[in-house]
Amino acid sequence: MVLVNENYLKLPGSYLFSEIARRVGAYSEANPNAKIIRMGIGDVTRPLPQAVIEAMHKAVDEMAQTNTFRGYGPEQGYSFLVEKIIEKDLKPRGLDIQKDEVFVSDGSKSDTGNIGDILGIKNKVAVTDPVYPVYVDTNAMAGRAGDYQESGKWTNIVYIPCTKDNGFVPALPTEKPDVIYLCYPNNPTGTTLKKSELKVWVDYAIANKCLILFDAAYEAYIQETDVPHSIYEIEGAKKVAIEFRSFSKTAGFTGTRCAFTIIPKELEAYTEKGEKVQLNKLWNRRHTTKFNGVSYVTQRAAEAVYSDEGQKQVKELVNYYMTNASIIRDSLLKMGFEIFGGVNAPYIWLKTPNDMTSWDFFDLLLTKVNVVGTPGVGFGPSGEGYFRLTAFGKKEDTIEAMDRLKTLFSK
Repeated sequence: MVLVNENYLKLPGSYLFSEIARRVGAYSEANPNAKIIRMGIGDVTRPLPQAVIEAMHKAVDEMAQTNTFRGYGPEQGYSFLVEKIIEKDLKPRGLDIQKDEVFVSDGSKSDTGNIGDILGIKNKVAVTDPVYPVYVDTNAMAGRAGDYQESGKWTNIVYIPCTKDNGFVPALPTEKPDVIYLCYPNNPTGTTLKKSELKVWVDYAIANKCLILFDAAYEAYIQETDVPHSIYEIEGAKKVAIEFRSFSKTAGFTGTRCAFTIIPKELEAYTEKGEKVQLNKLWNRRHTTKFNGVSYVTQRAAEAVYSDEGQKQVKELVNYYMTNASIIRDSLLKMGFEIFGGVNAPYIWLKTPNDMTSWDFFDLLLTKVNVVGTPGVGFGPSGEGYFRLTAFGKKEDTIEAMDRLKTLFSK
């Protein structure tokens, strides 16, 4: 008799964005002439930078020739890409990261979910609330989350509320966790932590032997100077933190798939007997066993991001989306909404009007003005009464969406 992993049976409903797709699909089928503007899922809309395209074409041509063809590559990533990441991305920020501490992968979503493979099942996990659902769901699948409650919380997860009441700055938990997920700039709220605020967490992790899983997928969108681009800008972080980076939102790789994870060799965890174990070695073992590496063509494309032209073109991409963010922010403020984010991140987090629930507000926008966003409650209990809009759409669609909202909410 084949047995299933019963932890999957504890998961509520469907994955948040699958549920959004289901609702939008049902509405579209019933209203085939509706022009729906999607501002829910954080998927990019601009083409890949020209430097990236040219690098991909060249790499494809190499794959067509016997003397330049590549088969299996190193699972950790080709040296030409890892060296560029260190030289162009990390060293300029004063970070001393070695080549064997960088692991190229197919996405931060994959890595933030898979990192649990090397962590013990008894670890107590803490998440900020609201939170990117992958952090919670993958721990539930592994059996760390406990049982799901009607409140929207899991019994064995420590929730750290982030709302307007605390300025979206998470307070240190009253119940000590072993593993802490932090995402900054934050998805979904678009808010950030200053260096002094992030240092509080690093110091806490050092003092309590915790592991911080730091998702920095949106660091390219940071505009303000006192917001760290990497947790390793904080003294001591290499002893307690793993960082996840992505080319998806930085350079439009959502459909191309390339990212990297940094695991310093001085980062250690413990066996139940108290013996120290280097997490870098464990992740390398997991990575080489379960992953065959990102394709050569894609890694050459990612390398081109760091060329002079690539950097210029990526900056143009970021500016394009941040212009959209400004359009959304300015429009919503004029309509009287209370909003957060959109300054150092491509997400705008708004308070729903008249104490509407997140899903009621979702349905209102979908049915009345054919605009799709993401209900805040889908990111956790503290997200109830909030709503996320993304700035990753086309500029003309962003302007039209705001014009549509004005018909409902103009003062």
